[in-house]
Amino acid sequence: MMLIPAHHFRDIERKPTYLQPEKCIPPPHPRPAGTMWFIRDGCGIACAIVTWFLVLYAEFVVLFVMLIPSRDYVYSVINGLVFNLLAFLALASHCRAMLTDPGAVPKGNATKEFIESLQLKPGQVVYKCPKCCSIKPDRAHHCSVCKRCIRKMDHHCPWVNNCVGENNQKYFVLFTMYIALISLHALIMVGFHFLHCFEEDWTKCSSFSPPTTVILLILLCFEGLLFLIFTSVMFGTQVHSICTDETGIEQLKKEERRWAKKTKWMNMKAVFGHPFSLGWASPFATPDQGKADPYQYVV
Repeated sequence: MMLIPAHHFRDIERKPTYLQPEKCIPPPHPRPAGTMWFIRDGCGIACAIVTWFLVLYAEFVVLFVMLIPSRDYVYSVINGLVFNLLAFLALASHCRAMLTDPGAVPKGNATKEFIESLQLKPGQVVYKCPKCCSIKPDRAHHCSVCKRCIRKMDHHCPWVNNCVGENNQKYFVLFTMYIALISLHALIMVGFHFLHCFEEDWTKCSSFSPPTTVILLILLCFEGLLFLIFTSVMFGTQVHSICTDETGIEQLKKEERRWAKKTKWMNMKAVFGHPFSLGWASPFATPDQGKADPYQYVV
């Protein structure tokens, strides 16, 4: 499995468009409040299913080929608990990244009535997205897959079937981190299992036949190596992006910095929540990012 790099984007507008509210009408079917966020993209859904399948395959090989047949009870229990915990956190992070609104701007809100309700000061300029007819906040970009403008959009990742943006970047970072950890753990266990099988009788080191055992372990080794490389790179890229407070799109387009510069620690807290706690490592803890103004206008 391969994660799409942060520099791969689709349909990103290059120039902002000045508001023409007379050409905007409210969407015919507004999104009901409380509706679960889910992108109906065939490619993204297929990639998400493949992601779960590969993690569950690793789970199967680790449990039924290496740990359960082992005669070392302590080794099996400890490694089983660690691997299953990391796999659970990885899949939970994947779900949160996929089902969390990444920071979508309300669609079709660039109407004359809404603009008048903003009571803009003289000299203030606002832009609209010509694709979704929405008022476009600063640092927002349009995604053709999500069909929405996303605040602080980093990239659209098909493996989580969602954009990585302001509200779900934490879960995407945790997903890459936990996948990298279970990949490393699986590779280490595969190495020890091969050594054990070489020293012992192959028929006694697994419940499966020796050829089947070798094939299953080689496939897991290949999968784990790919997972480890790509998720580690993606994790490092995301952490660097957070610390510099510059999204992948902004780096690619070399956009002029129009926002206040903060320390790396403050940038980390802005994504993972205030203050630092164990909740940073939990996909179930929603980060407290404060009350940010969703409309930061370009003057």
